[in-house]
Amino acid sequence: MSDVFHHLLDTLLSEREHFNRIWFASDQHTPPPFSYQVNFPRLEMVISGEYINELEDPELGITKVTVMAGDALYIPPNCWNKPDWDTDCSVLSLLFGRRQLGFSLVSKARAHTTCHDVQKHSIPTRTGHAIDHILSALNALAKEPIQKPMDAHLLQALLSYSQHMLQAPSQTSKKRSEDLYQGICIYIQENFHRPISRESIAKRFNITPNHLSRLFRQQGHMRMADYITWVRIERAKFMLKKYTFRLHEVATRCGFQDVNYFYRVFKNKTGLTPSDYRAAQ
Repeated sequence: MSDVFHHLLDTLLSEREHFNRIWFASDQHTPPPFSYQVNFPRLEMVISGEYINELEDPELGITKVTVMAGDALYIPPNCWNKPDWDTDCSVLSLLFGRRQLGFSLVSKARAHTTCHDVQKHSIPTRTGHAIDHILSALNALAKEPIQKPMDAHLLQALLSYSQHMLQAPSQTSKKRSEDLYQGICIYIQENFHRPISRESIAKRFNITPNHLSRLFRQQGHMRMADYITWVRIERAKFMLKKYTFRLHEVATRCGFQDVNYFYRVFKNKTGLTPSDYRAAQ
């Protein structure tokens, strides 16, 4: 699987001398429902087609943009984007998690209700290396009014370093089962706001539900269901601190369909009701 992403990165670096346009996501406005918003940086590059997103514009507020082939979209930690997925497009995503660098290739056809080609791969993230500083520079640049030409130089450096990591994984690289486990954790962190289950995750990663449960027992310190709950509660805490959402909207945006169940779980995990937690911040 790594060969697919190595080829894509090699093509992007050798055939595209520059990006046509680089978009930066932000978080100054309240994100729409079902936006993608995680606590690690992401980079999305359109390989083909048109990739329509809702993003923030400094002057227009929340607006729809069309990210074209040759463009890139960088999303700093806790910033958001909302893909439309109603056009023909193929998008390569790099997800810079704390422990894993995730690669994702998603192809979507207008006529299909779901993505018809999804490929994923992950490798251990290196800490204390140049990639940390490249990401920090991009995160800072996203807040500045003038981003060119520094944005293109930094993204080229980020792609080059990611390709290097893909070619020469760390000497402490863990076995495939741990890489798979970390890749699934990244997927859950991306999709916590959606209805996800053992069965749907197993299908996405082409493994059996029993294998998935066994993987979490072996690699994790909690059951998969507990991990999903932990991710959702952590995001709920972030939303309660940052936004003025009503509590039922916090519950829905965090993947809890039953607001009473959300209250019970939140208090069980934090010792406070959502209202008390918000008041204490």
